[in-house]
This record gives sequence, C-alpha cells and structure tokens, in this order.
Amino acid sequence: MGRHVFLFACSFLLFAASAASAMAIVEHTFYVKNLTISRLCKRHVITAVNGSYPGPTIRVQEGDTLIVHVINLSPYNMTIHWHGVFQILSNWADGPNMITQCPIQPGSKYTYKFTVTKQEGTLWWHAHVSFLRATVYGALIISPRDGHSYPFPKPYKEVPILLGELWNANVVDVQRLAVATGASPNLSDAFTINGWPGDLYPCSKQQMYELKVLQGKTYLLRIINAALNSQLFYKIANHKLTVVAVDSSYTEPYVTDVVVASPGQTVDVLLTTDQSVGSYYMAARPYATAVVAGALVPFANTTTRGVLIYDGCPSQATPLMPDLPAFNDTPTAIKFHTSLKALVGALFWVPVPLKVDHEMFVTIGLAFAPCPANTSCSGPKLSASMNNESFVEPTSVSLGQAFYHNVKGVYTTDFPIKPPIKFDYANDTVNNNLPMLFAPKSTKITELKFNATVEIIFQNTNIIGPENHPMHLHGFDFHILAQGFGNYNPITDRKKFNLINPQIRNTVAVPVGGWAVIRFVANNPGAWILHCHLDAHLPVGLATAFLVENGPTPETILPPPPADLPQC
Repeated sequence: MGRHVFLFACSFLLFAASAASAMAIVEHTFYVKNLTISRLCKRHVITAVNGSYPGPTIRVQEGDTLIVHVINLSPYNMTIHWHGVFQILSNWADGPNMITQCPIQPGSKYTYKFTVTKQEGTLWWHAHVSFLRATVYGALIISPRDGHSYPFPKPYKEVPILLGELWNANVVDVQRLAVATGASPNLSDAFTINGWPGDLYPCSKQQMYELKVLQGKTYLLRIINAALNSQLFYKIANHKLTVVAVDSSYTEPYVTDVVVASPGQTVDVLLTTDQSVGSYYMAARPYATAVVAGALVPFANTTTRGVLIYDGCPSQATPLMPDLPAFNDTPTAIKFHTSLKALVGALFWVPVPLKVDHEMFVTIGLAFAPCPANTSCSGPKLSASMNNESFVEPTSVSLGQAFYHNVKGVYTTDFPIKPPIKFDYANDTVNNNLPMLFAPKSTKITELKFNATVEIIFQNTNIIGPENHPMHLHGFDFHILAQGFGNYNPITDRKKFNLINPQIRNTVAVPVGGWAVIRFVANNPGAWILHCHLDAHLPVGLATAFLVENGPTPETILPPPPADLPQC
C-alpha cells in the first residue's frame, strides 16, 4: 500500500510541475477611442487605448499565446504592431498598415492572436498607421518561463520607462498638414516620461513621473523610446546604469551614465540605488543630427524630467539634475551604440551566420517629390528613399495578401540590390545632381528564399542633408556587424566586422553621414517591412519589404490569412 501511495505522490508532483510550466493564454481587450487629457496648459483630445496614456502594459512569459481584441471606437483607421515580436508563422498578426493587413475601420474590431516564443525582455506595441503612434502605444514585457531566470541577479523591482513625444494638437492633423504642404511635420511641444512632460514645461510642475525607491536595492528599468521622430539621451543624476539587454536580446553588462535610444529601440538597464537618501532627476533630451544646406534642421529642443525619490527623502528636498550631453554630441551617441556586445551563450542567442546568400548595398536618405497639381503645396514635397526608390504602400489589398494569393499588379520584385549609380554618398556635392534629388515612387520589394542569409549595408546619403536613421526590420532580429562614418569601404571596413559577439537588435541607428552593416537569416515566411522608424519618413518612402517564401516542412509554412482579417 505504501508503495502505491509513493508512486501516486510522485506522479502527482510530476503532473503539478508539468502544469506549472505549461504556457498560458494571455488575453486583453483594447478599446481605442478618444481621451481628453490636460497637458501643457490646455485640454485636448487624443486617441488612446483603454483610457490611458501611454496604453496598458502587456506582460507575458516566453511561450505564452497572446490574444488582443482591438475594438476601434476612434474616428481613424487603426492597426496595432507588436514591435519586435517575431510572429513566427503568425505574419498576419504583425500589424503594419497595408503590409500584412488593411486597417481596422472606425466602428470595427479585429483580434490579434500569436505566440511569443524564442525571445525574452522588453518590446512594445504601437499603432502602425499615420501619426497615431504618438499616443497609441505601450510596453510589452516578456518574462522568462517558469524554471528559467535572467542571466543577471534578479532585480528587486522592474519598472517600464516609456519615453514619448507630445503635440499640443491633433497628431493626425499634424501629419495631414505636412503631407499637404510638402514640409516637415510641426515639431512636438514636449517629450514625456511615462506620459508626463515634467516640470520644465509650462503648467507641468505637478505633471512629472515619480519613481520611489528603497536605498540599496537594484531595479530593472525597461527603457522604451516611443518618440515619433527623436533619438534621445537619458540620464539619472549621480547614478550609473548597467545595460543588460537591448531590443529583447541580452548583452554583456555595460556600465554607463547615459543611455542613447533611437525611436523603436528598447534598452534594459540595472539601476542600483547606492546614493545618499535624496531625490534625483531623470531626464531625456534629443540627440539631433539632421543638416540641410549646412544648417541644423530645427528640432524639438526641450527636456523632459521625472524624479527618482529615495524612501525617507524630505518632501522639500531639491532634486539633483544630471548633466545631459549636448544635442549634437555624436561621439557620446556612437560610443554607446558601438560599445554593446551580445551575451554569448545566453538563452536564444544565435551566432553570426558566416555564409551570405543575398547581399544588398542600400542608400538611405531624404529626397524630393513634385507637388501635385491643384494643391496647397508650394514647392517640392519632402520625400525619402532607399536606393533611389521611394516606397508606396498598396491601396486595394495588403502586400502580404497579394503575395499569398498571387494577386498581380500590387508590387514588383525588382527592388535594386544597389543604388542606380555610385557616387560620393556622404558629400554635399551630391545635391548638384538633380536626378538624384527626385526619387521615383514605387512598390518594389525583394523576394527571399526560406533560410537565406541576408546582409544589408546601409549607407546614409547627404542628399538634401545627412541624418541619423533608425532602421527597423519586422519579423526578425539581426546582428549589427559594424558601424562607421563617411562612405562604406568594402576593403577596409569589412575588416572591422564583429563576427563573434555583435549586438542583436531589431532597430539599428545608422550614424549620421555614415553606414551600418546588419545580417539576418530569412527563416520566417511572410511579408515583412523594413523602414525608418521616424514617422516623418515612413509615409514619404523610406521603406521597402521582404517577401520570404515558405520553407520545406509543415512547421515552416505560413498558414492562410484569418477569415476575419480586415479588408480594404
């Protein structure tokens, strides 16, 4: 009898352990509708999710299935992109407007369903249509599954830090005005930390994010740059930060006093509260690089502040302010970006693929487009291009649906693997070449064989002017092999490639007037957009897409689109 009880007990414990490790279904409902907020001395209406700005934080464990019902009660078309999620065999849930789906119309709804697998860390979600990403966004945190742990000591507490950008206007109107006039969008009125501008802005002394901490503890700050058009410096007065992950990929610990993040990027840092009991400002301001005709392009030259408050700090204490880098401190920015290394051997780390099947040299930069007749546009419209092609989204059917159903006339597969002519990319004399200033509009993409290794050399151009471009690839992480300034030199710069432990990201900040080299394996079938994560550029053409063919086995074949996928 005792033996049977023992066997039953062992079986029960095994079942209990199995049940504990079973992955869950995490379900949310997003109500997207108007929300009135008070910021910067006025009340105005924004589009938001579930009445919060930023939107709700989604927390899952690696391996969980996420279901999000999006009910669009706003007056605008809507899609949600799950930024950085691989979407393995769930390409239809990726969310970019007219790439994997038509938009969710006002008054309609759609349910996103996908499994979050083979990645841990900090990602985020946001609207992927027009400028609505300015207010429709939130954190997506992927924790290790039960039985797994971080490759660093468990922090006392985890805190999302979302850096945003705020307009004292309707952001859809801001974009429409820019499209109509051909000018750059109006500058934002403030930056924010977790939705609050901080006390340097008008009427904002009581609108500042506060993080209360205990002395002697270690906190994991999950920093997300959700700003539309600004790379940002972030610091906390008198405190060091240890970077342990970027874009949901673990890094070798890197100690710094400043974090630099481009739009779309995430940076996980450990903060140890080892200073005297007191209060300390955290602050963020832009890193601005765009230059036209030798002059710096106007940028939102403001600073957002929050405050770190130690337990026991007197309420009247004056916070210490960090010494932020100058807005044009490129050496600090490039030092941060190039100092990060992958944590070799960490869970889900993958080595650099050494054999390249598809090599691309892609120029990225600004361009012009002629003004349409009978419009308010008074001169050439601002545009942008890759290899002198300015991407146009389909209008009648999404790119993915056209690919899957073999619909003709929606796109062509002749995106060039190099620019049409070779020139001195980083030299201002390129602006004397009139044909290069006006990039033709097209929907040109690249078809890739399943499991092909792709290498892309991004080369910034000085056409109109140089700028730092955060390039984001949907559906994949990539290794950043090298970065530099000036024109990429295949003889000397290839020797600089890090093939051992390069950082792994989904968004790379291509240096102003410089270049960056990435490499990834196309092992995820579907339609995946590659674009600049400055929202000022996505509508005007700094994008292209990859159509990755199915693999040879049932586990590598993209299923058909859901029957309820939004139609145009």
